Amino acid sequence: MRHYLARVSCCLALVVGLSGCVDDEGIVVRVYQVSPAGIGAGIGTVKLFPAADGGVRLVPDLHDLDPGEHGFHVHEKPSCEAGEKGGKKIAALAAGSHYDPHKTGKHTGPDGEGHLGDLPVLDVDERGFAVTPVVAKRLRIAELKGRTLMIHSGGDNYSDNPSMGGGGSRIACGVIPQ
Repeated sequence: MRHYLARVSCCLALVVGLSGCVDDEGIVVRVYQVSPAGIGAGIGTVKLFPAADGGVRLVPDLHDLDPGEHGFHVHEKPSCEAGEKGGKKIAALAAGSHYDPHKTGKHTGPDGEGHLGDLPVLDVDERGFAVTPVVAKRLRIAELKGRTLMIHSGGDNYSDNPSMGGGGSRIACGVIPQ
């Protein structure tokens, strides 16, 4: 009965448009298109699970994305709202920077020794769907709660040249529920 009630409350949270929910089967993160004008339409979900060999397994069920590889990151703050920098509106700026609790200031990839916000790239098929799971070995579920998942317009070379790996603008975002 408890499992059933958790699933019903999780589904209800998704229907009324909350950012996501936690149930016995993982954390569900609702993902939305973002632009300098603000938060747009929903494009699906990413479920977070503890990975069998440690870390976090992220299982996307996303649609309406441009085909190819996209930078995929954990950002530090729980907001997908636009913000202003240098007099210019920027999509999902309220999410802050990549999650970097050890203040490394380095963008070295999911297996490197830089910030922890680097995730493996998000692969989007030719129809605009992303469904391939990825594993972030250095992260734990507990440290993700209250942060955001961010999808960037371009791929990610996991270096600081160009800035933040060349991922480009923020195009989709989801707040990870507490």
